[in-house]
Amino acid sequence: MSKALIAVVDDELDILNLVAINLEKAGFETEKFELADELHKFLNSRIPDLIVLDLMLPDADGFDVCRDLKKNEKFTNIPIIMLTAKGDETDRVLGLEFGADDYVVKPFSPRELVARIKAVLRRGKVKEEAKQIIEIGKMLKIDLLKIKVMVNERRVETTPTEFKIVKLLSSRIGWVYSRNQILDHLWGNDKIVVDRTIDVHIRNLREKLGEAGKFIKNVRGIGYKMEE
Repeated sequence: MSKALIAVVDDELDILNLVAINLEKAGFETEKFELADELHKFLNSRIPDLIVLDLMLPDADGFDVCRDLKKNEKFTNIPIIMLTAKGDETDRVLGLEFGADDYVVKPFSPRELVARIKAVLRRGKVKEEAKQIIEIGKMLKIDLLKIKVMVNERRVETTPTEFKIVKLLSSRIGWVYSRNQILDHLWGNDKIVVDRTIDVHIRNLREKLGEAGKFIKNVRGIGYKMEE
């Protein structure tokens, strides 16, 4: 298993090295930056698992860096822990409002920082795993990680194509997908099939889902959607 990568941004070299040494002892990989600009350049080539971000940097305000990262779709899911000498409650609240996941005040215990990082990463993992299960109508569950469909806690055996269809339809509840969109999702340009092939797969899928098959709605003349 690869090590989690932690990006540490702090203009105080002693603190930067102290944090990196303790993180590496705890089994993490680290990348160190003294400027926000250095971090931004690095993010163009690699995405870290978490960022430890100093609030006061020579070339940027940590609040602004945090806010901009969280507004960027590419970086919004990177957890951020603010590291700062400011202990004022207003600054802590502001940091969290800008999207920071936690806040550590200098002077700090390296062991506490490591513990905070582990806790934030665990929370992120739980959230990510939760996203892998889509539940519809308290009856139908699609487990994207285990590639499994459940109706009333009973597993429904689906073909790979049927699972791809139910996964697509459930990814955006209420969104109408045309037959051509579903075909493109399934095969792209690799297979020449007619759009009515989708109707056959949908019919088989509904039969397998039983009472939960009602969640797959036909939109006449267009295609299909998943709706409670």
